[in-house]
Amino acid sequence: MTPLDGLGALVTGGSRGIGAAVARRLARDGATVALTYRDRRDAADDVVASVLDEGGTARAFPLDVADPEWFAPVFANAEAFFAREGARGLGVLVAGAGVAEHRPLADVTVETWDRVMAVNARGVLLSVQHAAARMLDGGRIVALSTVGTAWPSPGETVYAASKAAVEQIVRVASRELGGRGITVNAVSAGPTDTELLRAGAPPEALAGAAALTALGRIGEPHDVADVVGLLCRPEAGWVTGANLRADGGLT
Repeated sequence: MTPLDGLGALVTGGSRGIGAAVARRLARDGATVALTYRDRRDAADDVVASVLDEGGTARAFPLDVADPEWFAPVFANAEAFFAREGARGLGVLVAGAGVAEHRPLADVTVETWDRVMAVNARGVLLSVQHAAARMLDGGRIVALSTVGTAWPSPGETVYAASKAAVEQIVRVASRELGGRGITVNAVSAGPTDTELLRAGAPPEALAGAAALTALGRIGEPHDVADVVGLLCRPEAGWVTGANLRADGGLT
């Protein structure tokens, strides 16, 4: 028996990069996976197809985490999907949807701040709220953050601030949900080889980041997904309110 048999898992931002790797990992661990996407239905369908090819169960749902009106229908539809597939209910939430923003402090506008906070911070808050209202006792919640909150870089004022908010949401939620045996943790990823990273960093910057890690390379999406997967297992029930840095020893 796999560790997440009989449980539904919802992964926001599950169509690409780390989120896609998380969806695949949870499916391999036996979860029935609902993954969300904002505008890349093709990428989400590819993730679903890869899960099905490996014998797992998954379905993609559209979700704009910046719009509060989307959450209730998506969670209700995911629960209905879990029930149809024989899962007991929502047992895992991975809040992975997010946007990156890199610009000098002097160029940060109110509009930039509001947009990034709406997705990265408020989106996680609403995801955790809706999940907590529906989650089975003993469930697992993991939110994705960044090592940028501990190892700041120029141009990351808004992005790092939004992820710092995520880490505090995790800490407080772990206290509020602990009585139900629900654990709430963050995983802070270091530089990870995704479309998003390669679009915003030249090759020499990636090589420089790799040289700074203890393992001499940047991460792959599955490296981070494996850490998330460990936190979602039943054996991780004594870890909550934590922030695990999956960065190859960068920090």
